Amino acid sequence: MRFDVITLFPELFGPHLVHGITRRAFASGQVDVRLWPLRDHATDNYRRVDDRPYGGGPGMVMLVEPLERALQAVWADRGEQPAVPVLHFSPAGRRLDQALVASLAEGPGAVVICGRYEGVDQRVIDRHVTMEISLGDFVLSGGELPALVLLDAVARLQEGVLHAPSHQQDSFSDGLLEGPAYSRPEVLPDGRSVPQPLLSGHHGEIARWKRERSLEWTARRRPDLIEAARLAGQLSLADERYLASLGL
Repeated sequence: MRFDVITLFPELFGPHLVHGITRRAFASGQVDVRLWPLRDHATDNYRRVDDRPYGGGPGMVMLVEPLERALQAVWADRGEQPAVPVLHFSPAGRRLDQALVASLAEGPGAVVICGRYEGVDQRVIDRHVTMEISLGDFVLSGGELPALVLLDAVARLQEGVLHAPSHQQDSFSDGLLEGPAYSRPEVLPDGRSVPQPLLSGHHGEIARWKRERSLEWTARRRPDLIEAARLAGQLSLADERYLASLGL
C-alpha cells in the first residue's frame, strides 16, 4: 500500500520511518510513504502557501492553488494505481479508532493532506477530501502528528511486522481495553508480586483471568466501550455475569 503525504514539514517524518518495530513495514515497502513538500508547489518567489482569511480573524489559511497542484502531482505519479481516499485531519472529522485503522490497513493506501495554521481553504476539502479524521477533542499545530499516528497504527497491522498474535490481543481488537501486563521479577523487593493466576501454567485459568481484567478495566475506565460491545454482540453470558458481579 502507498501513502502520499502532502506536508509543509517532511523532515518530521524521517526519524519515525526508520526506528521502532514498525520500520519493518516501511523498509520492506509494505507501507510505501511518499512525502510531498507543499512549498515545492508554490509559484511565487516567497513560496507562499497561505494567506489571510476572508472575513477577518486571526491566523492564516492554506491556499487552494498550491494544494491542488500538489494533488495533481500525486495523481500523475500514482498513474494507473487504484483510487485511494484523500484524508484530512480536522476536529470535525470521524474519530480515529481501531476499526478505521484496520480498514485502511487492508486497503491500497491514501493521500494525506496535513493542514497547518488556521486550516485549509474549504474549497479544497469540498472538492478533494473523501474523509476527515480527528484524533480527539483537542487541537494540534498541524496534521503531521496525526499522520504519523495513522501511519504507525496501519504499519503495525501489516503481516510480519509484529509477532502473529500480538495485535490480535491489543486494546480495541475485541472492542475492549487490554488488561494489565506483568514481567520479571516475580516478586519485587517491596513485596508486590505478579498475580497468581498468571503463574499457574493453566491456560484456561490464565485466559479467564485476562478476560475478566479486560472487562473490569473497560467497565471502570471506558464504560462506553462496554455498551458498544453489548450492542455489537461481543459479550458472552459469562462476560455479562462477571460484569454483574462487579456491581458497576
